[in-house]
Amino acid sequence: MKFGLFVPQGWRMDLVGIDPAAHWAVMAGLARRADANEDWSSIWVYDHFHTVPEPTEDATHEAWSLMSAFAAVTGRVRLGQMCTCMSYRNPAYLAKVASTVDIISEGRLEMGIGAGWYEHEWRAYGYGFPRAGERLARLREGVDIMRQMWTQGEATLDGEHYQVDGARCWPRPLQGSALPGSQRNGIPMWVAGGGEKVTLRIAAEYADYTNFDGTPEGFAAKSEILRGHCQDIGRDFDEIVRSGNYNVVVGRDEAEVEARLEGIRARMLEGGISQAKADEQVASLRTQPLVGTPEQIVETLRSLERLGMTYAITYFAEAAYDTTGLAIFEEQVMPELVDHEEHGHLWHLLRGR
Repeated sequence: MKFGLFVPQGWRMDLVGIDPAAHWAVMAGLARRADANEDWSSIWVYDHFHTVPEPTEDATHEAWSLMSAFAAVTGRVRLGQMCTCMSYRNPAYLAKVASTVDIISEGRLEMGIGAGWYEHEWRAYGYGFPRAGERLARLREGVDIMRQMWTQGEATLDGEHYQVDGARCWPRPLQGSALPGSQRNGIPMWVAGGGEKVTLRIAAEYADYTNFDGTPEGFAAKSEILRGHCQDIGRDFDEIVRSGNYNVVVGRDEAEVEARLEGIRARMLEGGISQAKADEQVASLRTQPLVGTPEQIVETLRSLERLGMTYAITYFAEAAYDTTGLAIFEEQVMPELVDHEEHGHLWHLLRGR
């Protein structure tokens, strides 16, 4: 199994109380920590502009600015967004940005992409809020444009939502062109979301990775739907790596787990979130798969691995303030599941060594 780590960027009220002048030091420090530990395959951020579970005046740092910055302060770990909203940026422009970040990072970029959902920020930024069908149609056209630009160096599409005519992408990303062992399609594409008729169909057509419901029941169900779409288009289902996102609240015993949950509640309240919304969020966390002791979490991940979930993207709500939970996970969970031999082989292959 591989592991990715979300770096706190404020979106989930995870920099509350920290002076903005210190935000980059916190984020860069956690990125470097992951970079130094080979059990972490990747670091991630969210592509959002307004905080959740409610919009506040607290920080939410922009995803692609962070991609470029993380590329410059790390040297091994891969870099991803979970996930970029297609409609927030013109897809030809986004493909060009991603290609530049891939070059800055020496071929370490992952491209997470989805249709978007956070209506408040859509409308606030002047994007409107099209119906789901239109957002998904934009996703399909945009992914087509990005693939063309990364694999051919330019794209042309007279679509319903996007029109490009010879949009160039030179230099192309290192992945798919200059880097030995890289993806045949350029930058690896993560199509995120579990929409059964459209999103998973787009994933079957374009994705190198998927990311959907991480509960055992949900993961198994979505996987079978994806398998059906792959059969329909003649694609090998096993070509697609299936991943899940997980909130991790880990403690050496139940009392420590409870203390971490109460800390999450307190930070949300400090950031101005209503008591009702904070209580709702903590109640939801209690039911999630990776909340518990290390032994419980290892058992859950092994059961998910048997279902085909081979890449866990993890989020620690307290990481900017307290890394003891992160350390427990690194020391007692990850070593039980990481395939160190495969991990090292893939890294050296990508680096051309």
